[in-house]
Amino acid sequence: MSAMDAPDGWSAVIDLIERVVGEEDLLPSVIAGVRTTVREVAALPPSDIAGHTRALLAAATRALAARRGPTEAELSFVEELGVTRARQGIPIEAVLAAVHVAERAIWARAREIARAEGVAPDRLLDARELYDDWAEAVRSRLITSHRTTRAGADPRPGDRDAAILRRLLQGGSAAALAVAEAGLPATGGLWVLVARRDDAAVAERALREHPPVLCAVVNDLLVGVLPRTPPRALAAAGLAAGLAGPAEPEELAPVRRLAVAALAAAESAGRRGVVHIADVAVLAALTERADLAAVLLDHHLPAWAALGPNAEPVAHAVLAWLESDRDVTAAAARLFVHPNTVRNRIQRFAEVTGVDPFSTFGAMNAWWLCRTRLTDST
Repeated sequence: MSAMDAPDGWSAVIDLIERVVGEEDLLPSVIAGVRTTVREVAALPPSDIAGHTRALLAAATRALAARRGPTEAELSFVEELGVTRARQGIPIEAVLAAVHVAERAIWARAREIARAEGVAPDRLLDARELYDDWAEAVRSRLITSHRTTRAGADPRPGDRDAAILRRLLQGGSAAALAVAEAGLPATGGLWVLVARRDDAAVAERALREHPPVLCAVVNDLLVGVLPRTPPRALAAAGLAAGLAGPAEPEELAPVRRLAVAALAAAESAGRRGVVHIADVAVLAALTERADLAAVLLDHHLPAWAALGPNAEPVAHAVLAWLESDRDVTAAAARLFVHPNTVRNRIQRFAEVTGVDPFSTFGAMNAWWLCRTRLTDST
């Protein structure tokens, strides 16, 4: 005689469990409860949580019907779940909490309708005790597989932020999970700041004084992710930093590239402090196109040759004049020369290159050409 046909009322228990599990609105309600209660799994797609929850419920129902513990096949599925959650960066405590929330909702529903289904309270208690034995074995395998996976993948404690940051910059669901693990808000937008490694200690100290923040040295640059514009202490530190944002977690990879471009543009113009990419958009566009800079330089090589030993002084004069908003006196003071010297060198540049630095686009070409010439000669 099977468990389903047993005369002791066990079949009614199984019918009750199957009815609860089969309710159309139960699983969506359970998923919503899990995602609301357990923050670390809120970023997971509902289909991911639903698929694993449905599979666990089906396995538990089979075990209750047969009055047995979990089979090795069921434990293998549990092991895969532990590995998956570990690789997604979800702590084991959050995984167990999610399972607990689902269990509580399902058994609460079973108690609600038990009397109407003809299931005595003591028989329902027997089923719950049997389920608890099954669930204990499941949790044990879940913990073991999760910890084994994390032991092989966990960075050293000092590298934790760097590991989370790399996942965040991957984009997609990995980014949403990394944001949750770092304690950053998932909505409202995030900012990305980058600074040179030499300035990393100062920048990181200023950032960490205003949590939440995630920062680490990645690819020889300090990268910080924060839910607000940088603190004033950082702007006053005298270092150069590039800033971009705000953006959603899934978009932070291209935002980081913009922050790096802002840093490069700020450095090319000699600017200090925190510089947003929007403030140096033109400079960033120019400095990012090394191929066009090379074409521009090659095209004007005869002009530089004609200038001879005066090529660099002319380039410095044009650059200083343009970066001083075409103020001859300011440029002369910057170069420690007479204003007429600056005027003469600008005139000479225009005559030899054919570039009119007084026009809008001519000024851009002149700045880019002189900057490239001086950078190339160092």
